[in-house]
Parts: sequence; structure tokens; C-alpha cells
Amino acid sequence: MKRILATIFSLFAITFLLMAQPRLSSNKNTFNFGQIEWKQPVTAEYIITNTGNQPLVISNITTSCACTDAEWTKTPIAPDGKGVVRVTFDAKALGRFERSVGIYSNSEPHLVYLTLEGEVVQKITDFTRTHPYEIGNLRTDITEFDFPDVHRGDKPTITFSVVNQSDRPYEPILMHLPRYLTMEKTPNVLQKGEKGVVKLTLDTNELLDLGLTQASVYLSRFIGDKVGEENEIPMSVVLLPDLNHLSEIDLVNAPAIHVSETDIDFGDRLAKKNKVSQDVVITNTGTTPLEIRKLQVFNTALNVRLKQSVINPGASAKLRVTIHKNNPGQKKKQMRILMITNDPNQPKVVINVKR
Repeated sequence: MKRILATIFSLFAITFLLMAQPRLSSNKNTFNFGQIEWKQPVTAEYIITNTGNQPLVISNITTSCACTDAEWTKTPIAPDGKGVVRVTFDAKALGRFERSVGIYSNSEPHLVYLTLEGEVVQKITDFTRTHPYEIGNLRTDITEFDFPDVHRGDKPTITFSVVNQSDRPYEPILMHLPRYLTMEKTPNVLQKGEKGVVKLTLDTNELLDLGLTQASVYLSRFIGDKVGEENEIPMSVVLLPDLNHLSEIDLVNAPAIHVSETDIDFGDRLAKKNKVSQDVVITNTGTTPLEIRKLQVFNTALNVRLKQSVINPGASAKLRVTIHKNNPGQKKKQMRILMITNDPNQPKVVINVKR
């Protein structure tokens, strides 16, 4: 009997060990660069997910040629967590190529191979991969301009490129450019099949208020072009309070925001009612008054109410969040609430709302 029990225990132990292990999964097995320019390094990014139930550790990356370098997430990746493997390919010869990337980890199997492929050319003629977005006879590598988490006085930039696929020379122009954005382009005029670079610079001193500022600019497709949905490029900026000047004493004696929840799902309740509300508790766990300097919502079906914008140390306030089921004409947009505070460690708080 003891021998039988021991055998059963051993089988359970082996089964547990087989079940309790990390598992490596990549978002793609093959990365196709398409056409790339000779002696112009390009980088592929693989998103690695641990689909097991133990921490995943990537110990090494090997490549099949000296023209390929790699970097990866060195810290353990928790179950359901994600890491990154970035592989840079510097082509030394023209023509088609295929390279392997070996990932060593504590997963089973311990070695997984991914693939890089593409074609090295003197001059790119196929821009479908590098510039996947079409605007008329133009191709671009960007569909929106996003400046997240900037401070007053910052001048961040965004660079994107445009390919002229029309039969005549083209000058890149962004119409309805706000006063806080300036544009530079190189070259000024693109010939047929030519690629140009456009740099946008944001002057945060020209922004009127904290929080989110949204606008749309329009990429002109030809001389005399008009604005419309076809050439619209959304633009967004989140301006945070400038708290970099605070001293160590200020940081020790600072407010600290704690929000009872940052994800609200109204789905089940909204199925039975036309309007549903929920309170989110905001607590100041710091030592000086907490200021809610800006409170914004981004969907007309969503309303918020906060009776006090200054919360004393140790005190709490309720943020009433109300969502309406029926809202004719409203397109489905991301539903979130943005709060800008004077907490130096958390000047921006986002509450995601789902219905």
C-alpha cells in the first residue's frame, strides 16, 4: 500500500512540475522588413508573453550572423506578463535575406527560433511595409500625433515621413496647424517616388491649460487641397503641472492621491437601466492638501461630478461617475476620465470606463 501511495505521490509531483512552468509565446514568429536600404540599420520588435504560471527568464539571444544585434528584457517576466526582444539588422550585402534569432529561456523548450526576412536594395521602391498608411497618392508611417505627459517649457518633437506616389512634384503641407505646433520638412519638394521627412515641434508655452488638448491637422495631398476625413490626422497633448522644481523637503511633505479604482465596468448594470452611476473614492494619503487641478471626460455619454477639488491630508472625496446608455449620434470612442493633480509622484490619473 505504501508503495502504491508513493507511486501516486510521485506521479502527482511530476505532473505538478510539468504544469508549473513558464511558457514563452511571441506575437509573431517571422518579422518581414520588406524592402530596406543598404547600410541603413533597421530594428524588429517581438513582444514576448509568458503564458505559463511561473516567471519567465530570457537568459540569452543568439543570431545567425554578425550583422544582427539583439537586446531583451532582462528581468523575470511574470505569468501573463510581457517582455520585449529587439533585433537590429545592419545589412552588409544587397539581395533577399533570412536570418534566425535564437531565444534561450527557462521555458520548455529552452530554445525557440524566430525569423527575420526581407530584401536589401539600393533604393526602396515598395513602401507598403515602411509606410502602411495611404492618404490620396501619398504614403505615411503615422496616423496620429501624440505628445503624452509633457511639462510647461518642454519642446518635444515628432518626426514622420511621407512618400510621394503621384506623377508630379509634391510639397508636404499640414493645414490648420495650431499655434503651438511648428513644421519643418526635408526636402521642401518631393519628386515622384521620393521620401521626405517632416518634423513637428510642440511649444508647450503656447498651450492654454493643463490636461488634454486635442485638435486635427490635415495633410495636403495636392495644391489647393481641402480639409476632410480622408486627410485628417488627429493630434493630442497631455500637459502636466511642472513639479520638477520641488525640493526634497517639498517631496517629503507632498500630497499623495489614492483612487479606489481605475477601471469601471458598467456593462451588466447598463443592460438593465438607461443611466447608471458609481462613486470612486479619492483619498489624500499625503501630508499637504491634494488639488484636483483638471478633470476631463472624453465621451458625451459620460458625466462626472466632484464636489471638492481640494482634499486635505487623510480626507477623502467622492467622484460620482454617471454613464448614459442611449446617446444618439455619438460615435464609440475610448471612454476614460483624466485627472491632473499636484501629487508630484502621480500628477496624472486615468480612470478607464467600459460599458
